[in-house]
Amino acid sequence: MTGSDSKDRPPLYKSILLVVLGAAAVLLVPLIAMQFTREVVWTPMDFVAAAVLLIGAGLMYLLPARLLRTTGSRIALGVVVAIALVLVWAELAVGIFGTPFAGT
Repeated sequence: MTGSDSKDRPPLYKSILLVVLGAAAVLLVPLIAMQFTREVVWTPMDFVAAAVLLIGAGLMYLLPARLLRTTGSRIALGVVVAIALVLVWAELAVGIFGTPFAGT
């Protein structure tokens, strides 16, 4: 087999750990920005929502991608997950669809 052999993949727990650490690294950006400017104002609930979105998107990619064999299908999955993440984030931020979860 080529690069998709299960021996070439890291264990699932390591991949999940990378998703969580990646989300934590992204969440450090607004946390640090809040120390230097008053223009970034996040509440603890904002951090929780962002963490759920980022970790959820990471897992929505990671788990099915382990079953996909071709690079093209993994890229397609990544694009779909990224679009879903951006749409949910935009809805929560500004309410582009007018759902009850819409932001201000």
